[in-house]
Amino acid sequence: MVNLIDKLLDASVVGGFSRLGYAVRSRTGDWEPLRPGVLDGSTVAITGPTSGLGLAASVALRRLGASLVLIGRDAGRLDRTAESLRARQGVGGTITELVADLGDLEAVAAVGRRMVAEGIGLRALVHNAGALDRERAESPQGFERTVATHVLGPHLLTRIVASRTARAITVSSGGMYAAPLPDLSRGGSLEMKIGRWDGTKQYAIAKRAQVTLNELWPNVEPGTVFAAMHPGWADTPGVRTSIPLFAKVTGPVLRTAEEGADTVVWLAATDRETSTGRFWCDREERPTHRLPNTRRADSQAARSALWEWCDSVTAPYVS
Repeated sequence: MVNLIDKLLDASVVGGFSRLGYAVRSRTGDWEPLRPGVLDGSTVAITGPTSGLGLAASVALRRLGASLVLIGRDAGRLDRTAESLRARQGVGGTITELVADLGDLEAVAAVGRRMVAEGIGLRALVHNAGALDRERAESPQGFERTVATHVLGPHLLTRIVASRTARAITVSSGGMYAAPLPDLSRGGSLEMKIGRWDGTKQYAIAKRAQVTLNELWPNVEPGTVFAAMHPGWADTPGVRTSIPLFAKVTGPVLRTAEEGADTVVWLAATDRETSTGRFWCDREERPTHRLPNTRRADSQAARSALWEWCDSVTAPYVS
């Protein structure tokens, strides 16, 4: 009966993505309690930790005993976040602050190299940083900023630190269900053309690419467990700023940031064996396709071309 209810919620979209889905699933007997101290002696690196899902995850991970590596683009906000976390007495280990805009490949490479040089081993690397831009912009290296921040930056950081990382967790979005994977082998591009650029669509394409790369990474780094997840519809500053109409209409059913971040925390902390390369929501594996057109677009040629492009772009910054 529990599995049937879960499947019905997932199929309904609204039921599964809203606070209702979380409320129902979190009250089942299979919901694993995470005991304080389970992450004592472990280190988790998280990008975009100063607000929304990233902040909620950072608070929860520290409560479980983790030392944190906070990676963000604004030094002042990082400082304030770190001080707030340190003020929580009796929980968590050390906190390290590293400044980098995830869309700037030079900055990402510098952070990755510093983590390696300092011998930081990770229980988990959480790729959370990102934004849904309302106007098109480019990264310092000339890539569309959404693609640079959500796809290229995380790919580069993973390349540099994967051998020192037990788990790599990517915060994706249910919006990717509407986006087919562009086929770069046939002249496609992750970057929408300037004259047709749409922030919401570009975000969904980048999120689709994240999920595909998550499925491909285990072939390259079998010693690391890879997981992508979507948080459902959560009430975060990013949602309120980037898609205010959506936030207003769905406000009564939005999850809290803590509910949205729960699966991130669970994936980082659980001792349960989890399959690598899978897609999760509310602590359960979920399908990566809901529409026939996205399933058709997910060809081996498109997947291979995506990986080759990400590798070729990031290769100059690895060493």
